[in-house]
Amino acid sequence: MPGISPAREPRPRSKEFSFPGDVHAMPAAREAVMDFLKPCFASELDEIDVLVALQEALANAALHGCQNDPSKIIHCAVEIEPSSITITVCDPGPGFDVEAVTQATECGANVSEHGRGIALMRGVMDEVTYHNGGSEVQLRKRLAETTASLQERSRALS
Repeated sequence: MPGISPAREPRPRSKEFSFPGDVHAMPAAREAVMDFLKPCFASELDEIDVLVALQEALANAALHGCQNDPSKIIHCAVEIEPSSITITVCDPGPGFDVEAVTQATECGANVSEHGRGIALMRGVMDEVTYHNGGSEVQLRKRLAETTASLQERSRALS
């Protein structure tokens, strides 16, 4: 109809981060990402879940992917949509056998050396997927939806 504009869908907002691959850099890295995400959370539980998963993904990237070497770089990309957030953490390491670790955590095998973090991330996020042989993890969390929080996020993203 003339004179009436179609409703605009909010556009995703995204940001990329780069951090040294050193565990001492991880608290500041985690805080930078969480500061960017802070306006998205209508639920404190969602915020804590994302914080825990992000901490684990960054720690794994620093310890396993970068071998705690500050000259290596961890890349983190964040995409915010009205109903979910996606965080991708990439490291320059060789990756790992995702299938073996996944099977061990799912069957309840002893994961005292490795794999607890994967189980933890899967417990608090809606989706956890690995790419590039395990050197990239993608975390997705659907956000708690209230009418007010959806309106607020839509305004922030448009």
